[in-house]
Amino acid sequence: KLVSVFVTSLYGRNLLFCGTCSSAFAPAKTASRTTSLNAWLDDNAVGITAPVGFFDPLGLSKGKSDQIMMHYREAELKHGRVAMAACLGWYFNAGGVHPAFNSELSNDPLEAAAQLPLVGWLQFVLGCGAIEWLAEQIKDRPGYKAGDVLGASYWVDDSDEGWLDYQNREMNNGRLAMLAIMGMITQDLYFGDYSDKIFKPLLN
Repeated sequence: KLVSVFVTSLYGRNLLFCGTCSSAFAPAKTASRTTSLNAWLDDNAVGITAPVGFFDPLGLSKGKSDQIMMHYREAELKHGRVAMAACLGWYFNAGGVHPAFNSELSNDPLEAAAQLPLVGWLQFVLGCGAIEWLAEQIKDRPGYKAGDVLGASYWVDDSDEGWLDYQNREMNNGRLAMLAIMGMITQDLYFGDYSDKIFKPLLN
């Protein structure tokens, strides 16, 4: 049943699909590379925000190369974006907004995932596959920055405070959404409640 998070995230990923092609028209530039974690942190202020700063309690970044750190950042951004789309899709579905398939699917997102016809799963697999393929092609461009499938880093860099703030907000919202969607799924699985209050039985 946990697959519902992927189903609800499809709508957000389809929107992303339309924008991934734009970076193909951005001018190429060469990115500088460093070799130490401290240098990577100095060059990548995104995601290092108050009050925790650089959060790595398990030490997963220790001794890692730039390539691995960029992979970690790419994965965090991707999971955060999918989680944000999943949270939005969850409440649209729970609110009764699911016009596909004659609105016959359940308002419970987990039940709706189980009721989804094969054609819906086919759309999900093909849509996600196309987006992943495009993203991999974009990553081969010189100067690619982790998660920047739209090519914004070709036009503005992290010296712009407004752009840096925008990226930090996306990162923090994505981190919160990852926790939120897991809470929603847990509440539905264990308490049978897919509404607006997380762990509502504990509040009574």
